[in-house]
Amino acid sequence: MTQITLNKLVIIGVGLIGGSFALALRKAGVVKHVTGVGRSRENMQRALEQGVIDEIAENMASALHDADCVLLAMPVGQTEAIMAQIAPHVQTGTIITDAGSTKQDVVTAARNHLGDNLKNFVPGHPIAGAEHSGVLAAQPDLYTGKHVILTPLEETYIDAVKKTTALWQACGAKISQMQVAEHDEILAATSHLPHVLAFALMNHLHRSTDNPKNLLRFAGSGFRDFTRIASSSPEMWRDICLANREALLKQIAAYQDELNTLHVILKNGDGEALEKLFSQARGMREDWLKNIG
Repeated sequence: MTQITLNKLVIIGVGLIGGSFALALRKAGVVKHVTGVGRSRENMQRALEQGVIDEIAENMASALHDADCVLLAMPVGQTEAIMAQIAPHVQTGTIITDAGSTKQDVVTAARNHLGDNLKNFVPGHPIAGAEHSGVLAAQPDLYTGKHVILTPLEETYIDAVKKTTALWQACGAKISQMQVAEHDEILAATSHLPHVLAFALMNHLHRSTDNPKNLLRFAGSGFRDFTRIASSSPEMWRDICLANREALLKQIAAYQDELNTLHVILKNGDGEALEKLFSQARGMREDWLKNIG
């Protein structure tokens, strides 16, 4: 495994994901100085007080000066603008990586702006998170045992991939590599669709009665578990859904087909078909739990 120590790490977007990356690398003893860049002065001040970062950058030029690595951890909708801002100031040899839940839009933005520095860009996505956002939600063990997907480009230097891999491994993560399009198809099914369904269910219950609070008063733990991710950042998930809308639309259409099948079974009162459907789903979930255990 490649050994790495960062003299200067720059986090753009010091929230749950970026903050946890910084804390994990601090805990592992592989980063000496962390510079934070963010929109909210209040959040950045919290990051400084919590010891997540060592300084708040005055501007992008000073932030990127002598940086060994830059992590882009802001909502994916800001990627194009941030890539344009960092491009004039990124130094030769600085590794650039990201933590976006979508990759095709991120790669397009990188190709539009990074120029020769594209060779040091390693697109990435940690499959980890929580329903809460902001630096106060950051935790050093967030990535322990979690998957991180890297989608390096043809132009990406092998050394940049190795160093980015080493950083995520220092956070305790398990690293996989795949093509950009494959990543977006998989995440549309396993992450983006579930979030859309959770948001939709909450809105459905809100609109289905004149007194949603009374209805939700009787919701149990299963409902709470299913809808937990509806507490996620609306801004972040707006950007993710729009960025990956083609793949997500396919998944929504396929899910609607499943609901239509269930609708027909219920309408026909076909208990045998209903049990078969539920048994198949339970079997798939139990097999999945065994494999991840």
